[in-house]
Amino acid sequence: MIKLRTWIFSTVIAGLALMAQAQTPSVGALAPDFSLHDQQGTLRKLADFRGKWLVLYFYPKDDTPGCTTEACSFRDGQALISDLDAQVVGVSIDDSSSHSAFAEKHKLPFPLLADTGGTVAARYGSLSDWKVMKFAKRQTFLIDPKGIVRKAYLDVDPDTHAAQVLADLHTFIGH
Repeated sequence: MIKLRTWIFSTVIAGLALMAQAQTPSVGALAPDFSLHDQQGTLRKLADFRGKWLVLYFYPKDDTPGCTTEACSFRDGQALISDLDAQVVGVSIDDSSSHSAFAEKHKLPFPLLADTGGTVAARYGSLSDWKVMKFAKRQTFLIDPKGIVRKAYLDVDPDTHAAQVLADLHTFIGH
């Protein structure tokens, strides 16, 4: 029993230390680069989105209640977001086949990137790694056409987030 408590304590402390080390990109900083496959197996890079606004959202798990709500809200606002020359891209540590099933089931019209190792989520300070389990935190980064982080949403409500991002895009773009 003491060994189990010691192991649990050590695991929690190690997880907290990893979370403390992960730095969220500062507003005004260059967005961390990425190169990941989407739900169709296409390799997507940050550079692919230069020239338009990017809504890069991290989420914990495909087809869970909060993640589905958030994804479907972005889906429902897709036309308005596209009208502002912006692209939504989701990222979680689920694999491409899980993303494919999630996107198909909910008719998601945007890329879902498979960060199976959690490397990109870690670069954005959006990885919770507890050794026995790891997932992306629900966070979003609004990146301008030059690749600069213009806003970081670190406390996201899946019910209202897409509307908040859309309002902020309007503010930044001036429409």
